Amino acid sequence: MKKLGLLSKLIIGIVLGIIVGLIMNKTQSNFVTKMLGAVIGTYTSLFGNLLKFTVPLIILGLITPGIADLGKKAGKMLTFTTALAYISSIIAGFFAYAVGKILIPMLLGGIDARKLTGEIKTETIFNSVVPLDLGQIMGAMTAIALAFVIGLGLAYSKEETLKNIVFEFKDIVEKFLNKVIIPFIPFHIAGLFAKLAGDGAIIPVIQVFSVLFAMLIVLQILCILAQYTVACIYGKKPYFKSIKNMLPAYLTAIGTQSSAATIPVTLEATGKNEISDDVKDFVIPLCANIHLTGDMITLTLGAMGILYLFSPVGATIPLALGIQYILLLGVAMVAAPGIPGGGVMTALGLLGSLLGMTAPQQALMIALHFSQDSFGTATNVTGDGAIAIIVDERNKRIGN
Repeated sequence: MKKLGLLSKLIIGIVLGIIVGLIMNKTQSNFVTKMLGAVIGTYTSLFGNLLKFTVPLIILGLITPGIADLGKKAGKMLTFTTALAYISSIIAGFFAYAVGKILIPMLLGGIDARKLTGEIKTETIFNSVVPLDLGQIMGAMTAIALAFVIGLGLAYSKEETLKNIVFEFKDIVEKFLNKVIIPFIPFHIAGLFAKLAGDGAIIPVIQVFSVLFAMLIVLQILCILAQYTVACIYGKKPYFKSIKNMLPAYLTAIGTQSSAATIPVTLEATGKNEISDDVKDFVIPLCANIHLTGDMITLTLGAMGILYLFSPVGATIPLALGIQYILLLGVAMVAAPGIPGGGVMTALGLLGSLLGMTAPQQALMIALHFSQDSFGTATNVTGDGAIAIIVDERNKRIGN
């Protein structure tokens, strides 16, 4: 039997969690229900604590080597491509923010979220029996600042020992994510949805997820169309043919959920758009790790929707805070690894420290991100082809 992918496990976890929670909601006085509630409450509490504890480590482990590695590859084409990827990312973020500001109150305004006001309730049967608080070695914003200081320092340092330590630490963090955090996330999400259903608050969450999922797919497609409009005008390429040539990469990414794993197909598809070999061979592998517009849209619009759901007054993210979040998120996405879940894991620090998301709210954000990760990744790799068109044309005009 074929091994289930993460998305399949998440869907199964959500469905089973809702079913178990609904049953528990009707049998709260039962001894078995109380015991199961204690188990679920304890597991979600402990895993949430572990997730909170690892956020600074994830930031340091993933962002620091990303910045240091960019410095080692210094050159005009790298500088231009990185700047272009960042600009593309923050434009996608601001696009999602603007749409969210207008549509979220309209589409989510009628949802009754009174039971979710402020926080997910963990009453009676879902209380943890192990009141453990691991804390953090440092705040998320401190970790981001430290990652930049160390990363920039290593980028211009000739000391290889420190660089090796940083990259080995990155390997440790990625292994911890792949072997511990990500495999156990479906159980955490299942427990969270069981608590939501058990507390009678599952309906508004399902409504919000449905609306946000549909909005995300539409915005990601519009983002691709906008990217190729700019790229094809600048690069004098046929618009529809250029997009058509990238469809194999888009469809492959839906299956792999990894920009890095889709690189061979993306390279072949980009070549059909008559991009020079030196440009596509440089831009595509680089952008697989630094150009995550699909993640930007999801992490911006998703955060707005979830925070709106939990807000006692139905408020979206204020403009000043939204600008700060998107600018920092763009930097985080440039440094984030192009692996399944890399974007949301790197963004957890900003979601918590800057936007004030609680651990349960962050868990919902993780669930939403993973549920659409196939389409987000497809948006990322297809957008890489647009970046390649612009870089190739720029090189033809002024040289690299």
